Amino acid sequence: METTFKNKVAIITGGSFGIGKATAIAFAKKGARVAIADLVEDAETVNAIKALGGEAIFIKCDVSKTEDVKAMIGKTISTFGRLDYAFNNAGIEGSNGTTQECTEENWDKTIAVNLKGIWLCMKHEIPEMLKQGKGIIINCASIAGLVGFPGLPAYVASKHGVIGLTKTSALECAKLGIRVNAVCPGAIKTPMIDRITGNKKEVEAQFAGMEPIGRLGQPEEVANAVLWLCSDEASFVTGHAMTVDGGWVAQ
Repeated sequence: METTFKNKVAIITGGSFGIGKATAIAFAKKGARVAIADLVEDAETVNAIKALGGEAIFIKCDVSKTEDVKAMIGKTISTFGRLDYAFNNAGIEGSNGTTQECTEENWDKTIAVNLKGIWLCMKHEIPEMLKQGKGIIINCASIAGLVGFPGLPAYVASKHGVIGLTKTSALECAKLGIRVNAVCPGAIKTPMIDRITGNKKEVEAQFAGMEPIGRLGQPEEVANAVLWLCSDEASFVTGHAMTVDGGWVAQ
């Protein structure tokens, strides 16, 4: 893909680790200036981008809080002057347990970060994009937004909600110059999957075995999908939930 994002600006939430980190670096490699937002600052992401000769800033942000999201957008605009792309990626897996075991605290926190957080980000990203007449938003859903996973009711509900929200926003923005899509990663080798597997090789192997392709995905493979959806090659694609899952939901 020869697309360049030179002089464009991208926000990546959850950008310190995993898929967010890989996507931030991928945008920078294509020339974009990058705002990395996360609750946890990992200087490695910003340093990696600067080592490539790129521009990046870190913004501490809890996407479930309105004031944090407004500050994130404001800092990005004040630093770079515009907003072209947003990868709303921040998310948590929540606690494991059946529907009847799921606590109200776990439900509220998971929905707040994974679903309310994406809504808040889009609520404040879209007006900035409308000012310049165009923009592209990619939301990070999951294969858990397409199928059920026993033991993760809040997570599954939140990711199904992300896909519904993505489709609704895409329709609202279709004639306004803004495209909105989602990516649905499968089992990807990230800190989240490490927490789910407990860093146990035998459990990780079980996840890999459930992937028809026979392995876990890499964060960079999801990043490539995000960049394609942001490229001119995807100019007729909006309201789409793209699986990047090694064939998991095709089974």
